[in-house]
Amino acid sequence: MKLRLQSPRQLATRLRLLARRSPEEVEEYLDTHHEEWEALAEADPHDAADILEELGEEAATDLIADLDPDDAADVLEEMQDDLAADILEELNPEDAADLLEEMPADEAVDIIHRLEPEPRRQLIEKLEPYFTDEVRQLLHYPEDTVGGHMTSSFASLPVGMTAGEAIERIRQMNEELEDLSYVYIVDDDRRLLGVLSFRELVFKRAGAGLGDVMIPDPVAVTPLTDREEATELAQRYHLYSLPVIDDRGYLLGRLPNEEIMEAIQLEASEDFALATGAGAHETVFTPVLGSVRMRLPWLSLNLALALIVTYVIERQTGIIEDEPILAALMPVVALLGGNSGFQSLAVVIRALATDDVPGTQVFPVLGRQLAIGAMNGAILAVLAGGLAMFLINADIFSSSSPAFTVGLAVSIAALGNVSIAGFAGSGIPLLLRKLGADPAQASSIFLTLITDIVGFGGFLAIAAMLLG
Repeated sequence: MKLRLQSPRQLATRLRLLARRSPEEVEEYLDTHHEEWEALAEADPHDAADILEELGEEAATDLIADLDPDDAADVLEEMQDDLAADILEELNPEDAADLLEEMPADEAVDIIHRLEPEPRRQLIEKLEPYFTDEVRQLLHYPEDTVGGHMTSSFASLPVGMTAGEAIERIRQMNEELEDLSYVYIVDDDRRLLGVLSFRELVFKRAGAGLGDVMIPDPVAVTPLTDREEATELAQRYHLYSLPVIDDRGYLLGRLPNEEIMEAIQLEASEDFALATGAGAHETVFTPVLGSVRMRLPWLSLNLALALIVTYVIERQTGIIEDEPILAALMPVVALLGGNSGFQSLAVVIRALATDDVPGTQVFPVLGRQLAIGAMNGAILAVLAGGLAMFLINADIFSSSSPAFTVGLAVSIAALGNVSIAGFAGSGIPLLLRKLGADPAQASSIFLTLITDIVGFGGFLAIAAMLLG
């Protein structure tokens, strides 16, 4: 394979696309073009990580081992944590420890969390003491808390400084720290007092004290603050990072912007997984038995609830025996309601995830979703009923009852189910929140129960009244 390209970025783009179609070809190319692989990894670790994720674990491990530790660490940092952990487990503990020590401690901890217990223990034993202490401190906190993801890399200044001294110190910090979005102001005991506004700093006279320049009492979190709560605070106050303090107000670190963004994405994916009954922390790399344990309870509940639907249908078997076409039309009504309900469910769960539904807006939200369901239901009722009449009149479906009567039953049932589904799809997560439960917790299972009961049972009951 020949790739005549002018830059590592162009090479990365071509290799990333090719790796999805022919990973073996990309693996062979990188094995025989070591200098290009090194240049690519150094220039753009993110693209290099994307390429490795498309290759096999053995090939990715070999390519990582060919890089300098600092470049290899940058690439691992950009990879998915589960895959990065798999690569570290393939390396000997000494080499794996060298790579982790090149990373920020909070990023290293994210990967360590994914390691099996024995490789984790061996790896931590090989870390340098200065790094081990920080890693152990972060590992002490649960993974879903701020403490497990905060970094000790932050900028702080004593409150006794003047504006002129602060400007000079910030120039020096620029060489030491990557992120100077916020500079925190602390007292002599390192208690958090405020955050520095660069705009105010620049326009204040050089002799002004930082106490007059800072924004006092900034929004802060503790190490045990739930990460979801922290992301809500960051979004509410439009913050790029959050200071982390202990119960006495001492500044311990900060939750960086990349962790906030990752948490937002994680919470969205967890809500989606919970809404369908999957495990909140389940990924495509979760061990099989772990996924089974997370999913089986909700599937068992689904089975139990399905018996209710079965009972409702069984009570109406007489009308199905008299008019078999109803059995073919039942899924149409249920499917229309299910899809309508899932649309409302998705909209409301997304709004709840961003805290956009205050208590005073619950009834307006429910009313709006009911109105949307009713309007869509009216249109779909005409279409579904007309389709049923056409199929009967065209002798595609056979029926002993008048086509108009069957079509009318389909229309009424579709209108009712789509309307109720829109209301239920918005009402279930709001009710769960009111009860103090996770609004996304298996909402789809309860929604499916309602739309199936109304779709199957309601349709058969309406048909029995009209055709009886």
